[in-house]
Amino acid sequence: MAKLTFTKRALAELPLPRGAQRVYHYDQTVRGLGLAVSPGGRKTFILYRKIQGRPERITIGRFPDLTVEQARGLAHELNAAIARGENPAAQRRAVGRQTTVGELFEQYLERHLKVHTKRWRDAEAIFKLYLAPWRTRPAIDIRPSDVAALHARLGQERGHYTANRAIELLRAAFNKAARWGWDGSNPARGISKFKEHSRERFLRADELPAFFEALAQEPNATARDFLLICLLTGARSGNVKTMRWDQVSLERATWGIPATKSGDPHTVVLAPTAIALLEERQKTATGPWVFPGPGRTHHLVNPKGAWGRILASAGLQDLRLHDLRRTLGSWQAGTGASLPIIGKTLGHRSLSATQVYARLDLEPVRAAVNAATAAMLEAANQPRLIKGKRKVRRA
Repeated sequence: MAKLTFTKRALAELPLPRGAQRVYHYDQTVRGLGLAVSPGGRKTFILYRKIQGRPERITIGRFPDLTVEQARGLAHELNAAIARGENPAAQRRAVGRQTTVGELFEQYLERHLKVHTKRWRDAEAIFKLYLAPWRTRPAIDIRPSDVAALHARLGQERGHYTANRAIELLRAAFNKAARWGWDGSNPARGISKFKEHSRERFLRADELPAFFEALAQEPNATARDFLLICLLTGARSGNVKTMRWDQVSLERATWGIPATKSGDPHTVVLAPTAIALLEERQKTATGPWVFPGPGRTHHLVNPKGAWGRILASAGLQDLRLHDLRRTLGSWQAGTGASLPIIGKTLGHRSLSATQVYARLDLEPVRAAVNAATAAMLEAANQPRLIKGKRKVRRA
C-alpha cells in the first residue's frame, strides 16, 4: 500500500501498473482516501474503510473529473457517516438494486444525450420501441443472457441493424451509469453485433412511372410534395421535415440546411422541378415551415400514412423513405456523375474525402442533380414536370 500526499501533479504522474490488476495509492491527509489506477490508465478516487468489521471500498469518482479537493471533501462526508454508525457502501448497493432500467436510461438521456448530441430523439425512440418492457426492471437484475436473447429476437423480428442499435444504446447507458457511480456490471458488454449489409434499394426505371402515378393520386398535398422534395434533393427526411422558407433561395436555386446529421451545415442545390414545386407552395404559405403540420412542432412529423398509400398504390415492395435519398445518388451515378460530386450533393462525410468535397463548387453538383432528376422524370413518363432551363443567379 503506497501512501503519498495527493496533489493534481502527483496523481497525474503516477505510473501505470505493469500487470493486469489495479494498483491503489492512498492519501496521507484523509483517512481511507485512495486512488485506484487501472492498467488502461483510468484513475478513480475510492474510500477504503472497515465498516462494522467488514472491509468496504466505496467509489467516489474519476480523476481528473474530480479534483483532489473535491475528493477529499466527499471522503470527509463518507467518514462522518461511518462515524455515525452508517454504512454508505450498503446504502449505495441498496440504491443500485432499486434503480430501474428506465431510470438509468433517463439519466443517460438527460445528462449525456441531450447535452452532447442533436439526435437524442432517435435514442429515445429506440428505447420506447424495443427496450420499454425492461423499464421497470431493476438494472442490477439484467443479465448478459437477457441481453443476448433480446438481441437475437430483435435481429429475427426487426432486422440486424435495429437489433445492433438497441444493444449499443443499452451498453452506452450502462457504461455512463457506471462512470456516474452506479455499482453494477454492464450486461450488454461482450454481446457480438450482427453483421450488417449496406442497403442498396432505390427506385429503378421500371418502378418510377407507377411511383409518380401513385404520388399524383395522393390526397395529402403536403405529404405528396414532401416526398417529391425528398426524391429531387436527396436530403435526409428529417431535414426536409424541418425545411424553412428562410433557408430557401428560389432565386439562387439553393437550400441551406443549418445542421445535418453530422452537425455541419450543407447547401442543397434545387433542380428546376423542385423550384417549381416550392414556388407553388410559397403562394399559399402562412408560416415559417415549408411543410407545416398540426402537431406541437407545427411542421410535418410523420408522413407514414401517405407513404403507405403510395407504396400500396404503386405496388412497390421493400421501399423505405430513406431509399429516396439513395435514389438520387444512384441516378447521378447512372448519368455519369463522379463519386465526389455525389458525396457533395448528399452531404456525405468521410475522413478521406471531406477535403475533396469541400473544394468542389456547386456548379458541377447542380449539373449532376439536374441531369439525374431529368432522367428520373423522363423514365417516369412525367414530361409536365420537366421544366426548361431558367436563369439562376449565382451566389
